[in-house]
Amino acid sequence: MQDRYKIIRFGLIRHAQTIWNRDKKIQGHSDSPLTAEGERQASSWGQLLLRYSWDRILVSDAGRAMTTGERISAFLRIPIEIEPRLREQDWGQWVGKTVLQIKSEAAELLDEQTTASWDFCPPGGEDRKSVLARSHEALEEAFIRWPGENVLVVTHEGVIKSLIYYLSGRKFLPCEPRLLKSYHLHLLAHDSDGLRLEAVNELALL
Repeated sequence: MQDRYKIIRFGLIRHAQTIWNRDKKIQGHSDSPLTAEGERQASSWGQLLLRYSWDRILVSDAGRAMTTGERISAFLRIPIEIEPRLREQDWGQWVGKTVLQIKSEAAELLDEQTTASWDFCPPGGEDRKSVLARSHEALEEAFIRWPGENVLVVTHEGVIKSLIYYLSGRKFLPCEPRLLKSYHLHLLAHDSDGLRLEAVNELALL
């Protein structure tokens, strides 16, 4: 019975819509503010997430994630913790560009990287293995700091994919069937045996 209280559960969500999301531009470590629709989304998520019991919110240090977390917290009324290791993958020279622009400027390199699996790394950026290592480390530390809690994690698509694909045994290849639905809550848990996947696409936020 005592071991049950050593389990920490994480609910993973992506930040709400930003201006660059709307314009289909890659953000990476750069940032853009939430759109009016994104602000509405984040507030509505706060109401939806009231059906769960949360103890705190762990957010990426990107402005778009912090703003999303603050709007959610206005409903949940729980503390927010900022975690830089949960920021999006660094897309290097491709930040601020659309995928169509990259295809027109560097089609061969893009094709090469698309099939690079966990070694995918934009020029001057960060590979997926590094994203997994730092985000996994952040959750490991959270397990030690807040045992027994339910923690809502507001982060980015690249981080969520890295964690869930790793726990699902995925190779990050384009031939794999789609696993994650956009704007959904996903559940992970961590106990003395480590991090595990509990539920994918647990709750639709839109």
